[in-house]
This record gives sequence, C-alpha cells and structure tokens, in this order.
Amino acid sequence: MRFRAAVPLVTVLAVVAAGHAAAEDRVELQSRPGVTVPILFQPAASPVASAVLFPGDVGVIAMTQGNFLLRVRGEFAAQGISVAVIDAPSDQASGLSTGYRAGADAAQDLAAVVAFLKSKAPVPVWLVGTNHGSISAANGAARLGLASLAGVVLTSSVWNNGMDRVSLELIAVPTLIVHNRDDGCHQSPPSGAAPALALLAAAPEKQLVFVAGGMTKGNPCGGLSAHGYYGVENEVVPIVVGWIKSHTSTP
Repeated sequence: MRFRAAVPLVTVLAVVAAGHAAAEDRVELQSRPGVTVPILFQPAASPVASAVLFPGDVGVIAMTQGNFLLRVRGEFAAQGISVAVIDAPSDQASGLSTGYRAGADAAQDLAAVVAFLKSKAPVPVWLVGTNHGSISAANGAARLGLASLAGVVLTSSVWNNGMDRVSLELIAVPTLIVHNRDDGCHQSPPSGAAPALALLAAAPEKQLVFVAGGMTKGNPCGGLSAHGYYGVENEVVPIVVGWIKSHTSTP
C-alpha cells in the first residue's frame, strides 16, 4: 500500500527542545480527512537526511516524559539530521493503540509528515522508533517503502507486545535494530532481536547492534532505564546517526 499526502501547514508554534538551545516548531499537518497530525520539527543547519522519530509509550508527547528519543532529538539535528517528532493525531489524542500503530491510518498520517520533511529539504527520510514507537516505524517502513523512505531504525522494540502485528518480511528498506543486552523490560527481551532480524528477508541491508549498560530509575520499561538507554545515550546516538549517514546517498 502506498500513500501520498499534501502538506498544508495548519499551525506553527515556536518551542524550545528540552535540554538544547536550538528552537523547534510545533507544526500541525492535514493527514486524513478531518484529521491533523502534530509534529515537533527541528531542522538541521545543513541537513544530509531527515528523520521521523516515534517516541513510543502512549504516543502522546506530553504524556511521554523521559523517553529516549525525546531526550536526544536535538543531537540528531546537531549532527545534520533534521527531526520531526511525531505526536498523536487529532483522532487519537488520548493515546495510540497497537491496532492504530500497525494500521493503514498510521501510515497515511506518516506520509503527510514525510511529505512535509521533503518539502523542507530534498534529502532522504528515515524512520526511528523506540519502545512501542518501533511498531509505528516498522509499520511505516513496510507500507511506504523505498518510494518514500531511505530506511528505518528500530530501538528497544517491544517484541512481546505489538511488533508481531507488523509484517517485518515486507520491509524493503535498509533496517538497523539496536537493543540493550541489559534491557529489563518484559516487553522487549534482548532475545527477541535476532529472530526479528531474520524476518527482514526483503531488507536490502540489515544489521543488529547490541549495546550494554545504563541505569534504571523506576519502571524498567520506562525511558529512564537501560530499556531507554539512560546513561548510555552517548554510545547509542552515534550508532544510529552513523548508520543513517553511511546508508544515505545525498542528492
């Protein structure tokens, strides 16, 4: 299934990325009839790629505190990758179900974000998901494909709670899986990563990278844990950024 979307900008509100000096805009895009999808957009000064970040948990930015991708989003922009953190669309404002994340509506909402990013810079677009956000990223990669995307990165994926709803064998873009060997979340056991990699039969390039370490404060499935790479961000972000850049052909 392929999607195309117009990208009328409904609202832009300047905000500041937490922990970073660079400003970002909150942009609302028309995605489906009567539905808007908000993003936090932070452009790189001279982008070599763009990335849609899916922070996971309930999928509502205001309700997803401490998430790994929310904490490090400014690092992507600082290293030449423009960022759009996707928020819950207007008809899913209370939180994203697994059915939505793995469905056609989510891919259509994503298509509007991808089109927006391409209107801002003629560079390849990647998807990066973490936790339940990996369901959304994998679904988008499977449904939109190489016609729209350069690749996908799946981190701390919930192998036991939703990733089975996505047809990983349909993903035909370069795919990186990153997982923490010390992940203590029951939904994302490290043992699930290798079988998932094996399912990526259509991916032209694929790789599994394990890291280790990190600290856990509270919920082992939360952002401030080994599951969320808390304390090892400086190891994980270069892996993701380096893989994106090494698999991106600039126009």
